[in-house]
Amino acid sequence: MELVPDKRFRTALLFLLLSVACSSQAQRTQIRGFFDFVTAYQNNRVDFTLGEQTLFITSELNDRFSFLGETSFRVSPQSPTGFNVAIERMVIKYNYYGNHNILVGRHHPPVNYWNDIYHRGRIFYPTVEWPLLFEADIIPKRGTGISFQGLNLGSLRFGYDLMITNGIGSGDFIDNNRFKAVTASVHIKPVQDLKIMASYYHDVISAGTVINDRPIRQQVTQDLITGSAAYFGKKFEFVVEGTSANNQTSASGNRNTLASYVYAGVRIGQRFIPYLRYDNLQYTTGEAFYVKNNTTSFAAGFRYEISYLTVVKLEYQNQNSELSGISDGLKAQLAIGF
Repeated sequence: MELVPDKRFRTALLFLLLSVACSSQAQRTQIRGFFDFVTAYQNNRVDFTLGEQTLFITSELNDRFSFLGETSFRVSPQSPTGFNVAIERMVIKYNYYGNHNILVGRHHPPVNYWNDIYHRGRIFYPTVEWPLLFEADIIPKRGTGISFQGLNLGSLRFGYDLMITNGIGSGDFIDNNRFKAVTASVHIKPVQDLKIMASYYHDVISAGTVINDRPIRQQVTQDLITGSAAYFGKKFEFVVEGTSANNQTSASGNRNTLASYVYAGVRIGQRFIPYLRYDNLQYTTGEAFYVKNNTTSFAAGFRYEISYLTVVKLEYQNQNSELSGISDGLKAQLAIGF
């Protein structure tokens, strides 16, 4: 006697077959995470500090569309729960021709090498923390808008980025004035492991914009010019970056700030990298946008790569700033990926 499947069984079987057939063409999604823990000795005391937990999502929707998302969870004493959640990046990329792409969403503007490469996962940082020019908000860390990008073009592996975003002080939903921030960046990779980069950033910041709980009293026209060179070879590694920031107001005229750092490390064996970093922030008297705080800093440490996804760093830093004087401290960091 022949068994004939009923309608519900045939429907379920058909759905299963379709699912299997479609799965071979389904999007490829990866979820990665990063976390770091820091022990710091400063002012005759030891502090234990949670770093950031970052979730990093990439998905290839088809052969031309892809998605990138980056969300961080960080300690915040001002938050009722003690933590804040921040969307660092949400980007849809469309590959319209060859190595040329259009990206829309929330980006990290490619103003300098560090902001373009490292993002939030501390495991990839060559030092414990990012350079001082980030702490001082010399450059914009993120923006919402559209970007046009080209990569690995020609024998010099030329690349370009042209980004148009909401300006400084704006949100992800709406701009706080009629002006847009523009970032134009170019780079070359003339030899293996070497990247040379230059960028220009322009924005107009409206009077009343609040930056780090500090209102800007006058409209500021800001122009940033940045140069970078980075090399990470099998033996030696270095990064040199400098930014000239020009802020103009009707009352104070042009004021120029120079921010730079130099990092150098040498690999001993396969896993051990001693390194040095020097930071320098120099402001002009009468600066209307930044908080004037001339600062120099020297850091020395080592990085030990237990594995690709587990890194230990120990670092001593001595800092001399105009506002807080001389300070020094020792930090140890365990950073992982998962």
